[in-house]
Amino acid sequence: MEYIYAALLLHKLGKDINEENVKKVAVAAGAEVDESKVKSLIASLKGVDIEKELENASLVSAAPAVAEVSEKKDAKPKEEKHEAAAEGLSALFG
Repeated sequence: MEYIYAALLLHKLGKDINEENVKKVAVAAGAEVDESKVKSLIASLKGVDIEKELENASLVSAAPAVAEVSEKKDAKPKEEKHEAAAEGLSALFG
C-alpha cells in the first residue's frame, strides 16, 4: 500500500512515477522496499491516466452517500405507522 501512496504523492507533485522515485519516497517514509512490488506497480500504471482514475473513484465513493440521502427523504416517519396500528386496534376492541 505504501507504494501506491508513493505513486499518488509523486503524481500530486507532478513528478515522474518510476521505480527510482517510488523507492525514494518509500524509503523516506521509513518503509522497507520490496523491489518486485515496486516493479509490479510501475508496470501496472503504464498507460493509466491517474487523474481520470481518481475522478472516477471520487464519483463512485460519493454515489452511496447520495443514495442514502435519497432513501432518507423517501422514508416516512415511524409515527404514522404507529398511529395506523393504534387505529386498527381500537377498531378491534371498540
